[in-house]
Amino acid sequence: MLIKKFLKVFKDYKSGSASLTIVGVGPGDPSLLTIAAVDAIKKAKVIVFPISDDNKKSFAAEIVKKYIKFKKNIPIIFPMARKDFDPDEIWSNAVEKIVNLIRNSESVVLLCLGDTSLFASSSNILRIIKHNHPEIITKTIPGISSISAAAALNDYDLVKKGETLIIKECPSSKTELTSLIRESRGNNTVLAIMKVGKRWNLVREILKKEDIINKSLIALSVGMADQIIQYASQYKKDVMPYFSLILIRFD
Repeated sequence: MLIKKFLKVFKDYKSGSASLTIVGVGPGDPSLLTIAAVDAIKKAKVIVFPISDDNKKSFAAEIVKKYIKFKKNIPIIFPMARKDFDPDEIWSNAVEKIVNLIRNSESVVLLCLGDTSLFASSSNILRIIKHNHPEIITKTIPGISSISAAAALNDYDLVKKGETLIIKECPSSKTELTSLIRESRGNNTVLAIMKVGKRWNLVREILKKEDIINKSLIALSVGMADQIIQYASQYKKDVMPYFSLILIRFD
């Protein structure tokens, strides 16, 4: 049954029929694009990609720019957790644009930075379409995550046999982060803390207090021109870029 379902989806994908394909484009380096991602982008008539209100540049679109320059490119503002946006209204507007394109017999690709299953804004689009427009064919192509890329670049074991990996958005309070670290320390747990950014000073203070700053690997702007991968004790700046994560092992 599963094989038949896979073959049906694959056949629909190959046919190039009007549909929505959400494509993970990896963390930033175009060489990390999967063959499936490139193939889907080449077949699509329309490329939709997220932008923020502050920064009109799309990191996702930049990664695949060589493949989309002769296609219909449509930027859509995503909330990006900004308080001055009404997220429900923005998601609804984005879905309406995408659905209209599909109804005009356009095959649409929605670009997703990193992987489609990790903190992906595109999941909101997919959720609404599946609920409100179940007749639309949707497909998802995973991408390499910044976590996997950072680990590979430093020969870092994300998780070994008998261990647990916790992926978590960076806590905003000292108490929550301290509790997370202390609970993980004795439980064969590896931490991947995402979106450190503006919380770096708080995080650094806790890493020093818990005596793990020399074991904590930071990864900033993975796959991009200003990429930094080093241990937290080596990072001397007081700020981190938006694309930032920390990997913590306790062994």
